[in-house]
Amino acid sequence: MAQKPSIPKGTRDFGPLEMSKRNYIFDTITEAFRLFGYSQIETPAMENLSTLMGKYGEEGDKLLFKILNSGDYLRSVSDGELLSRNVTKLTPRLCEKGLRYDLTVPFARFVVQHRSELQMPFKRYQMQPVWRADRPQKGRYREFYQCDADVVGSDSLLNEVELLELIDYVFHKLKVNVSTKLNNRKVLTGLGEMIGHADKVVDITVAIDKLDKIGLDKVKEELRERGLGDEAIERLVPVLELKGTNAGKIARMRELLVGSETGLRGLDEMETVVKAYEALPHSACLEVDLSLARGLNYYTGTIIEVKALDVEIGSITGGGRYDNLTGVFGMEGLSGVGISFGADRIYDVLNTLGLYPQEVERGVQVMFTNFGEEEAREAMGCVWRLRDAGIPAMVYPDNAKMKKQMQYANAKNVPYVAIIGSEELKEGVATVKNMADGSQRKVELEKITEIFK
Repeated sequence: MAQKPSIPKGTRDFGPLEMSKRNYIFDTITEAFRLFGYSQIETPAMENLSTLMGKYGEEGDKLLFKILNSGDYLRSVSDGELLSRNVTKLTPRLCEKGLRYDLTVPFARFVVQHRSELQMPFKRYQMQPVWRADRPQKGRYREFYQCDADVVGSDSLLNEVELLELIDYVFHKLKVNVSTKLNNRKVLTGLGEMIGHADKVVDITVAIDKLDKIGLDKVKEELRERGLGDEAIERLVPVLELKGTNAGKIARMRELLVGSETGLRGLDEMETVVKAYEALPHSACLEVDLSLARGLNYYTGTIIEVKALDVEIGSITGGGRYDNLTGVFGMEGLSGVGISFGADRIYDVLNTLGLYPQEVERGVQVMFTNFGEEEAREAMGCVWRLRDAGIPAMVYPDNAKMKKQMQYANAKNVPYVAIIGSEELKEGVATVKNMADGSQRKVELEKITEIFK
């Protein structure tokens, strides 16, 4: 007996109904991107490994899917090198390419490679799958879609404000209640200086980024493992637990970071963004969260994270400013800021809360029965006119019993069935049945389009 086929852990199949729901999400986000003036690009699924390595920190590098070189990928490796099992040395010899980890680093590569073709500031959106060799769990997949919007070539904090507006617009359209959290990497750098560990800012951010997942005690343990003493940790904890209004938090942080030029600059940026956003109409509350770190090393200023309020799941959108990302590809001084909607987690949220409009689950609006060659030919003409008017329609492909055709329409959630039998053919009409209440009416074939408009 043949083994039943399967798919890799952390990946999913999506049937027609699931795809209708996912396309509702993609269409909503795409409409928002275009409304806010972003232009679409795409980049390859795989990049040169040299493009990806070193951009996501040590932990991110471990989660990159590497692609073995084609052909005899062992030809340049000696038996002794293989037996040494030195993964760090062997990987670049065996793998020259990798699957993209996110869309931001490939975008930075795209900007550098196509700089002469782009008008700055350049606003782009991109909606494609990414891959991470992570441990699969609820809300965390190895293959998932990201929907990114970025602005490069501008230092203005108005870009941050606009992205927060964009987030608010999308989740208002999707009817998802969210909390948007805001911090600034410069503030985190100031915290490192405040506790006497300016050299360990990356270690600190990697650890406190896990606060929601592992809790404060575990974060403390990790900070100790990363070389922080108990005194430094205790000075950091009150900041992570800071409560109150946004203005109150910023004011308190100004007192704590009074000796840090970088930290105070970050607070100035944060205050500018908060005041501008709060002065605009919005649905989601913006919360200053000093524990927000986001683990990606390329953020240098504002950092943003969005969580659903009514479902226990990780962040569903995140992003921030990255001043130095294109520098690693040879283009210095080009600042950028962007966000990424996690389409797969948003899909899980909408499924859990049942927030899809009823029409999302419908494909064909009207199905014509098939009771013979002549009847089907007349039905095909009607279907052509309906489709030309933008109304989804079909003819049942087989000459089958009425019961079977009706069962199919029910299973496909088709709201109307148009019956053309021998009697209807003589009269030049179709009997249109409303599948919800069972009512029927006769409609002239030449006027069939009008009733469905």
